[in-house]
Amino acid sequence: MTLENAIRALAGTMILASLALAHYVSPNWLWLTAFVGANLLQSAFTGFCPAEIILRKLGVGKGGGSCCG
Repeated sequence: MTLENAIRALAGTMILASLALAHYVSPNWLWLTAFVGANLLQSAFTGFCPAEIILRKLGVGKGGGSCCG
C-alpha cells in the first residue's frame, strides 16, 4: 500500500468511526470528524500532514513494489 492510500484509508476510517460514535455514544465525537477534515484541508494547502509522519515511522509505503505489478 502506498503512503497516500494509507493516509486516505486512515482518514476515512477515522471519519466513519467518529460518525458511528457520534450516533451511538455522544454527539461530541463529531469534533473528531471536524478535526480530521480540518487537517485534510490544511495539508492540501501546506503539504504538512502529521499522519504522514506517523505512518512513515511505522514503515508504511516502504515495500517498494505494488501488489499488481
